[in-house]
Order: sequence, then C-alpha cells, then structure tokens
Amino acid sequence: MIRHRLSRHRLSRRRPRGTLALLMVILTTAAAALGACSGSAGKDGGDPDLRGGTLRILAGSELRDLDGLLDDFRRQTGIEVTLEYTGTLDAVDRITAGTTDADAAWLASDRYLRLALGDAPDRSRTIVDRATTMMSPVVLGVRSELARRFGWVDNKAVTWADVARKVATGEFTYAMTSPSSSNSGFSALVGVAAALAGTSDALTLDDIHPVALTSFFAGQVLTAGSSGWLTDAFVRSATPIGGMINYESEILALNAGALRDDPLTIVYPRDGVITADYPLQLLHGDAAHRGAYDRLVSWLRAPDVQRRIATTTYRRPATPGVRLDPAPWPAPDLPAQLPFPATSEIADHLLAAYQDEYRRPAHAIFVLDVSPSMRGERLELLRSTLRELAGTGTGSGTGTGTGTDDTLEQRFARFRERERVTLITFSGTVHDTLEFTVNDPQPGSADLAAISAAADGLTLGSGTAIYSALEAAYRYVADSAAAPADGVAPLTSIVLMTDGENNQGTTADAFHSSYLALPDAARSVRTFTVVFGDARVDEMRTIADWTGGAMFDARTSSLSEAFREIRGYQ
Repeated sequence: MIRHRLSRHRLSRRRPRGTLALLMVILTTAAAALGACSGSAGKDGGDPDLRGGTLRILAGSELRDLDGLLDDFRRQTGIEVTLEYTGTLDAVDRITAGTTDADAAWLASDRYLRLALGDAPDRSRTIVDRATTMMSPVVLGVRSELARRFGWVDNKAVTWADVARKVATGEFTYAMTSPSSSNSGFSALVGVAAALAGTSDALTLDDIHPVALTSFFAGQVLTAGSSGWLTDAFVRSATPIGGMINYESEILALNAGALRDDPLTIVYPRDGVITADYPLQLLHGDAAHRGAYDRLVSWLRAPDVQRRIATTTYRRPATPGVRLDPAPWPAPDLPAQLPFPATSEIADHLLAAYQDEYRRPAHAIFVLDVSPSMRGERLELLRSTLRELAGTGTGSGTGTGTGTDDTLEQRFARFRERERVTLITFSGTVHDTLEFTVNDPQPGSADLAAISAAADGLTLGSGTAIYSALEAAYRYVADSAAAPADGVAPLTSIVLMTDGENNQGTTADAFHSSYLALPDAARSVRTFTVVFGDARVDEMRTIADWTGGAMFDARTSSLSEAFREIRGYQ
C-alpha cells in the first residue's frame, strides 16, 4: 500500500476529497492548460527495467482518492511513494522557508506558491520542474428548481454579475470553502473579484471593488476548510442552500451520489473561472529523485491512467488527445480563464479583506473543558492556543509566546475583524460565558488583549459535564439567533474541546433530544469536536455527526494545529 505520513491531524468525520489549499494556476487557454507540462514529463526516467526508489511528496488531502492508482504505480515500478498530507498554507510556508524534507509537492495549484517564492529572500528555493497531472475548474452548482426559475439551464450567457444580482435580491445563497484554507475558495474569491472588475489583465488593487464583493459574499451561508467536507455539509444542511461554488469534480461526484435524484445544475459563467491543474512539482534535482519523479509523471500522464483518473475522480485529463466521454461532463471544453493577481501582496490583500470585510462576520463559540484533568501542561496548552488565535502567542504551550511566529497559516487563523468570540467554560457544571467582539484585529489591540487575558484567567473546576455544556451553548445560540442590524446573520459555529469523558449532568441521549427540538436556525450551527488527552473518541465523533460538524484529533499533532485547522470552518 502507499505509505502516508501525516504532518497534520486528520479530520475524522469523512475522508475529504478536497484539498486544504490556497494555490491556483491561471490557464490562459485550454490549449495552454493541456500543454502545461515540462519537457521531462514525457520521459520514462531512464532504463525501463530500472526498479525501486522512493519519492516523498508533500500533498493535498484530496489526493487520498488516488491511493489505489498509486498502489498500482508502486507494483509496476517498485518506486515507493510517500504522501505527507498537509494544508496548503503550511506547504507554502515550508517550501519557501526550505524546511521541508519532501522531494516533490502535489497540490491543487502552484500559482500562489510561485508568487511567494518570488518574494522569498533566497531565490534559490525554487521549483525544479512541474507537470500538470489533471484539471478541475471551480464552477457554480445550482439547485435545479432555482436554475430553471433563473433561466440558467443550458444558458451559456450567465455571468458572475448575474449571480451577484440574485444574491443581492436574497433569491440565492450558496456554500463555498474558506479562501484561506482551500484552493477552491481562493479560486472563487480571485475569480469573482476579476469578473466583477471586468478586467482581462492581472488584478491590481485598483481593480478590486469592495462594495460589490461584500454584496456577493453576503450570500455565502456555509463555509468549510475543505472542498470534500463542503459537499457533505451542503447535503446535510438543516436549512436549504441554493447552490455551491466548488470544483467541477466535486459537484459531478455529488450529482452521481447523494444528489443523483435531483442533481445540481452546473453553471460555467461566461466571463470565466479559475482552474486547478494539480501540478506535480520537483523540489530538488538530485539524480535518484529526478528519475523517480520523471517516471511518476510519465506514468500519470499516460492515456490509460488519465482516463482512469477522469473516471474515478471526475477530474479532466491533462494529456493532449485524451478525450472525455460525453457524460457526465456538461461542457467538454475548459471554460474561459480569469486572470490571477500579479503579486502576492494583492493576493494577500484579497484574503485579508475577505476575512475582515467581504464575507459575513463570524461568531465562534468555544466550549472549553476546565475539569481537574486539565491541570498543568494541558491547561497551559489551551491558554497558549487561545493566545495564538489572538495574535499574542505562538501556541507552543510554553506560555512565553510573543506573537512573533507569523507564518501564513497562523496569520489567517487569527480572530478576524467583526468576529464575535464567546468562551463557555465547564467542568462538572457550566461556569462562565465570556463574550468579545473584535473591532480591531491588529495584534496587540485592546480587543485581542481582552481575549488573551480571559485565556490567562481560565481556572479549574471539578467533574466533566460535556452534554450540559453543549446544551448551554445551543441555548445561547437560540437566544442570540436574531440577525444584527444590517440584516446579515453571522456564520456561527461551536468548538467543543475536552480531554475527558462525560461523568456529570445531562446525558448524551438527553442532549440529542434537546438538539433535535431546536429551531432550524439553531440546529444548523455545527459543532466541531477536538479530541485531546483522554477524551472519548466515540463520544466526540457522535457529537460531530449529530450536529453536522467534524471531529479533529489533537492527540496526533497538537491542540494549536487542531484549532488552526478548525478556523477554516468558521
């Protein structure tokens, strides 16, 4: 079997097909996209009888759906492929800093990475080679009844501005991944910004229209940290959602599975989209790994393997001459491509402005275990993790962080402008409910300092009443469910962190009954559980399943990493 190394904990509710990615490529024409392959890509890596070797790859999580394919590659060549799954922001940080020991990278797209490498002080840290392996444009899937009502069925003239008008009238809402966690979300952000700007050139700061983007992203009512999880949450949503911006491959898989009786209508906006091309990138050029890389690229781009990828993953072939079957792809040709920002400064500006200005504000409710088992190092880890999210600590658990660790991943995981943060602490009973609003997200602001001070002030109680605390959290959600004055309801989520098992208060069944009796608006709030210390995995997974959330295992990585990844779902 293909060996996997996990540098991050795994989201445990579903094996996600979508990458935690922030990288994308601008393909100017379909022909250019199909030809985006290095000269070495067609080589066999030398002697065809040569067997053996290894290739360590820093990979996006969606590539788990290629496990069977890569097993066949190993059997045929003897080359051992090790996939180390990580978030794209983490991958960018590690590659630009030169701290990864991987031989290659395989993410959804490399455009942002190439911008970041161009800004790096040491320009020697570059990509030695790259080859496109498959493609999937980021498109819009619309509920069939809405697509018919809007006149969007078989309509090639629909534009992103048409979608924006339906959002502005309140007729259309949609799901989309977080641009700071997933390539599909960032591709959507960049694409919509370019389309609404009406430019065919690389985006500049002057091209960005904040008012139009704020209006458009007010229609986003569901977010996620991965494209695969988004499709699950879309299907399970307690309140109807009009559509979804996601990879074409994810929507096609959804239409063939959970929504096969009433599939989404795929809309390819006339003004264009951004397409992921999944480049396999060689990070250094030593002969042994160059040979293994060339053989893997050549094997992946072979026509029979390309057809197998298309059949099993719904991603489009990257090799010229490999044609798609007429079904299930509604459009045999790649849609027009929208421009990408010319600099990392503009890309980062879009990301920061999306979090702080464009999207609906977030309301993050943290339900935190302060039972006796949290005494000592565990409590300090919790405190330092909260300080890290407030930009005043490194999350190392030492309690001495100064906020100087400013990786991309940490920067975009911090609390955001307009965000409400609620801390509910519990042991054998529910203790404090502390409320904060982040009006100033700059590190060191009074708003963030107040959250850090609350983290430092966490004190221990006795007993562990997990379900009583969850009941209190959902009562709090129901009581505060009214939309703010501007009429835009926040994106609300609950994070439950515990290091033990329930031994006091409400039972699991009693909580579940009370949850099912909630109004739809409150029941649509998902709980993301964090397994820490000696927490019961079965209990945490069940809570996540009941509420449509996900479970994160902080025992295999760190509490800080778990909280940072959850931020992509808030």
